Amino acid sequence: MNAPATEVDTKKTGCNEPCPIERGMRVLGGKWTGSVLWHLKDGPVRFNDLARQLGGASKKMVDQRLKELEAQGLVRREVLSTRPIAVAYEMTDMGHSALGVLEHLKAWTDTHGI
Repeated sequence: MNAPATEVDTKKTGCNEPCPIERGMRVLGGKWTGSVLWHLKDGPVRFNDLARQLGGASKKMVDQRLKELEAQGLVRREVLSTRPIAVAYEMTDMGHSALGVLEHLKAWTDTHGI
């Protein structure tokens, strides 16, 4: 039979601070964030091409997500030309490391018809 949890056990498992899953969801769980990363998985994509690929997302939303991902170290921005301005985005090594999570999430949603 299991003994009741002690105060020490509760401290070890308590969630006074965001747990790793919550912290990860804060990075990957934003609207369009997973889709942005998914579309960058095969290499650099120009901003306008990415915005077209995302369809339902406004350019403002795409720009906002890309800035967040860049600040978090998941995406790198490269200016291709200044006249006219042309910018491409690509995943960093940290961004690529998140693909496994996205692949598992995609498989889970496919399996359960979500």
